[in-house]
Amino acid sequence: MAGARGVVAALTAAAVLVGGATACTSGGGGGGPRPLAELRHWGFADWDAWAQRHAFRNPPAPDAWSADRMDQAPPRQPDPAPEGAGAPSSPSPSATAPTATAPTATATAPSAVPAVQAQPVPRPYTSYPASGKVFMTAPNGGTGQCSATVVADPAHPGRSNLVWTAAHCVHEGKGGDWYRNLVFVPAYNSSGAASNRQKAPVAQVAPLGQWWVDQVVTSPLWTVEGGRGGDAANQYDFAVVRVHGPAGEGRSLEEVIGTAVPVWFDAPREQLAVQAWGYPAVAPFDGQELERCDSGRPGSRSFDPARPAMLVIGCTMTGGASGGGWFADGPDGRQRLVSNTSLGTQAHAALNGPYLEDVARQALDYIARK
Repeated sequence: MAGARGVVAALTAAAVLVGGATACTSGGGGGGPRPLAELRHWGFADWDAWAQRHAFRNPPAPDAWSADRMDQAPPRQPDPAPEGAGAPSSPSPSATAPTATAPTATATAPSAVPAVQAQPVPRPYTSYPASGKVFMTAPNGGTGQCSATVVADPAHPGRSNLVWTAAHCVHEGKGGDWYRNLVFVPAYNSSGAASNRQKAPVAQVAPLGQWWVDQVVTSPLWTVEGGRGGDAANQYDFAVVRVHGPAGEGRSLEEVIGTAVPVWFDAPREQLAVQAWGYPAVAPFDGQELERCDSGRPGSRSFDPARPAMLVIGCTMTGGASGGGWFADGPDGRQRLVSNTSLGTQAHAALNGPYLEDVARQALDYIARK
C-alpha cells in the first residue's frame, strides 16, 4: 500500500497511491519514496488510521457454525501460481547441513522443488493446540475454511488471544471486502470423531471451543492488490486476528489451550529447517486431518524483487492448508512461527509462504497494542 502525504492523508487516497512502482508524493509534493518503503516506516497511528478507514466488523453469531457446516466449507485458496512465475532459487549455502528433505539442487521452476510427502499428525490434536482452523463466509455468500496458528502476544505475555493466518483467508483482496462470521477452532477434530465423513457433535469437532474473531489486521498491500492468482501480493499474504472465547469463558485463548507460538521476524533463511502444518482439504485430503511436512531448509521465490522473497518448500499439502503455520527452532531451541502457507502449485508438490519482516512485525505490534 502507498505511503503518506503526512501518511494519514495518503490513507484517504489509498487506491490512487498504491502500486508496485508508483512513487508517492510527500510534504511539498516532490517525488517521494516507493509505497512499500513508506509502509515499512508506519507507526501505530498510521496503522490505526488505516484500520479505522477499512473497518472490520464481525458481530457474534453463536449458531453460525454447526459441525456439518464446518465440514462442508470449501477451502479458500488463490489459484496456483503459473509455472515459471517467480521461479524459486535453491537454498543459500550454510555451514549447517540441510535435512534429508531439503531441496539441494538449483531450482528453475516451481516444479523443480522436490516434493515432501505430508504426514498425518498423531492424535489427539489437543497435544498440539496452537494449530487449528479458521472458518468464514464471503460477503456475497458461500463459506470457506483455512488453517491457522495461535501466536504469542507481545503486549500480553501468557494471555494471548491472537491467531496467525493468511490474508486471503480474511479478505477478498483487490476490489473486495472482509470475510464475515470468522471463527477460529483450535485442535479441530482432535479425536477424529468427524473423520471419514462421520457425523459428530460440535463439542467433539471443537473440543477447545469456537473463538469468535473481533479484530483483524493484514498487510494493506493485500487488500489493494490481492487476487485469485499468485503474484507479488502473495509476498505479503499474512494476517493476524484477535479472538474471544465462548460465552462464559473469561480466560484467554492461550490460557485455555496452554500454549502460543512466538513469531520470528527476519529469521535467517539459511539457518531454518521448516515444518509446515495445516488441514489440507483438496483430494487426496478431506480437511479433517492435521498434516505436517518436514521440509527442511527453504528456497526463495519472488514475483517482485523490491519485496522480500517468499519462502518455498517441498510439501504435498493442498488447498485448506492456506494460513497454516510454518515453524522452525529459534536460537533458544523454542519452536517459532516463521511463515504461513500462501500458495501451492498445480502439481501439489510445493508450498510458498511470505517472509515475515518489518511490515508483518508492525501488524502484530499494532493488533497487540490495540
